[in-house]
Amino acid sequence: MPRTIADLDWPVTTERLVLRPAEQRDALPTFAFRSLPEVTRWMTAHATDPVAWEAGFGERLADTLVIEKDGAVIGDLMLQVQDPWSQVEVRDQAKGTQVEIGYVLDPAHAGQGYATEAVQEELRICFEELGVRRVIAQCFADNEASWRLMERLGMRREQYCVKDSLHRSGEWLDGMAYAILAEEWRAARDSSAG
Repeated sequence: MPRTIADLDWPVTTERLVLRPAEQRDALPTFAFRSLPEVTRWMTAHATDPVAWEAGFGERLADTLVIEKDGAVIGDLMLQVQDPWSQVEVRDQAKGTQVEIGYVLDPAHAGQGYATEAVQEELRICFEELGVRRVIAQCFADNEASWRLMERLGMRREQYCVKDSLHRSGEWLDGMAYAILAEEWRAARDSSAG
């Protein structure tokens, strides 16, 4: 099984969208929505300088997909293959069996189901193409749109942590972690297809 984004066949199309690995040319289109206050409020890094964003964008390429609608970049997805915790004697068996996902959508395209469609396909890629056993995602508890998306896609809330996440506002906020196993994803897919 392939173990990186680069090993897969691209682009991938859904009913309305195209997903593909990010390229350097996607730096400024992603900056356009990632720098918006309503988006950056929940992002790990606050994108404020387009020149700096473009210069550092190369570091993101290995783990980033872009979401296109009619040829325009409307969002991006993080897809980071990871090694989960394991005991030393079985570490080789655990290598590359987990993916952490993340997602951001241009607010101009919100409310139309594009994030659900894109992340649903991202989960398919994780389980069918990469062959991982588990997908995880995290968010601030106040980021209701994020955790509602995870729940809509069948992810299970595994953690609710009280004031564990330091926000750039200086306030400690509650955090949440979600996950879904390959067998859970397959069971949900099979029951909706039947």
